[in-house]
Amino acid sequence: MYAVAVKKELIAQHYLIGGDWGAENEPHSHRYEIEVKIESGELDQHGYLVDIVQIEDELQGIVAYFSDNMLNDKPEFEGLNPSIEHFSRIVCEKLLSAIQPPGSGKFSVKIWENDFCWAAYVKDYS
Repeated sequence: MYAVAVKKELIAQHYLIGGDWGAENEPHSHRYEIEVKIESGELDQHGYLVDIVQIEDELQGIVAYFSDNMLNDKPEFEGLNPSIEHFSRIVCEKLLSAIQPPGSGKFSVKIWENDFCWAAYVKDYS
């Protein structure tokens, strides 16, 4: 199984809804770290799983879209608690629609909220 990964940082704001989480219910910022990982047993005709430059470019577009914004105000989070679980799924689906890895495998997005806490979303693709 081959794997390729790319990581980027962004700062965005959010506040949690639907429960009593103390200070987390108030608007605040996080320095998020987004890690994209693609795994497959197949490579393309150039010997790449996916060109890292393509992954970086697509991820940079997503980072630019969410950076310095209130996640709660983005349409992707409408009706959702803007948790890192939802955030990782949203980023994964956006990237997977833009990047077409060869064959079949796993596409995952892990989002770190701080140095100790992260959530991930993993999707099989074919």
